[in-house]
Amino acid sequence: MKLISICPSNTELLAYLGLVDQLVAVDDFSDWPTSIQTLPRLGPDLSIDMDKLEQYKPDLVLASLSVPGMEKNVEELQKRNIPHIVLDPHCLDDIAANLLLVGQACGIEERAQLIRDEFLSFIDKMKARATSVATSPRLYWEWWPKPVFTPGSTNWLAEISAIAGGSNEFSDVELASVQTDWEDVLQRDPDYILLAWVGVRPEKVKKEVVLKRPGWQELEAIRSGRFSIMEEALYCRPSPRLLEGALKLGNMIHPEIYGNLELPDWVANK
Repeated sequence: MKLISICPSNTELLAYLGLVDQLVAVDDFSDWPTSIQTLPRLGPDLSIDMDKLEQYKPDLVLASLSVPGMEKNVEELQKRNIPHIVLDPHCLDDIAANLLLVGQACGIEERAQLIRDEFLSFIDKMKARATSVATSPRLYWEWWPKPVFTPGSTNWLAEISAIAGGSNEFSDVELASVQTDWEDVLQRDPDYILLAWVGVRPEKVKKEVVLKRPGWQELEAIRSGRFSIMEEALYCRPSPRLLEGALKLGNMIHPEIYGNLELPDWVANK
């Protein structure tokens, strides 16, 4: 089966299903696993070269609405009658459902069922440990620095925060993505400040940008060293890799509770 992914999270989902060897092309931003590095590239995920894509005569294209603006790719796939499925995950249960949906479409339903069940089982293990934490620190996640965007309650990072024994500072806002401002965050005075700028590699994220904001150097999280640059790929993409991010977060804020928890083999061995 010839598969094409036009979004990094979809490429990662295919990897967890063991279907990387069936990929014939991917978008420019797909960077994991390393085995895909030699695959042909079709352009940025918001500007896919559909003429080039069509030349590969794929049996199935995995599209996504997880990135705003991807709708035009879907419209073009429909227009050209290219076989495709569209994923639009917002939460961990959505990702679990997508594992099964893609597995069914690719003829590996039984394997996909097992992987989905292990995915959900690991989440349950983390939830169980989260019930034993003495305190749940408030986590401010920064998705973009200017204007400031942060995840709200209807986003997977609210769940990731919870199963790691913390709470998303902006869970009081019923949105997937919240545009806020420096003063709002300053007044909230979160316990942790976590920078995960969408599409930006960790080495390109500059703490100095944040420290220049009026009053921010006085925030307790910054003065106490609870100010971290997180791996964007582990927190900003709705793929099964979020489990790796969740466990890293748990070990950061509650090492005594999550320190001996191990990822499932199908995650750890990728």
